[in-house]
Amino acid sequence: MPEQPRDPLHGITLAQLVEALVAHFGWAELGRQVPIRCFTHEPSLNSSLKFLRRTPWAREKVESLYLFMRREQARQQRAAGKT
Repeated sequence: MPEQPRDPLHGITLAQLVEALVAHFGWAELGRQVPIRCFTHEPSLNSSLKFLRRTPWAREKVESLYLFMRREQARQQRAAGKT
């Protein structure tokens, strides 16, 4: 079996991704970062997943924000380790 490419999103479901973003930013900030209706008006995990699964451009924005969040968390951990 061939090895998986170094994809940071490999093995992460869309639900896990959205839950991590909501835990980190909250719905209000997530709606400001990615201004789509499923995050700004009566947000829920189910409505967000339904929209993101059928809207590629929105999913790309959410995935990009998730990767940014992960990079920032890693940067903070490295900085905390140096002090």
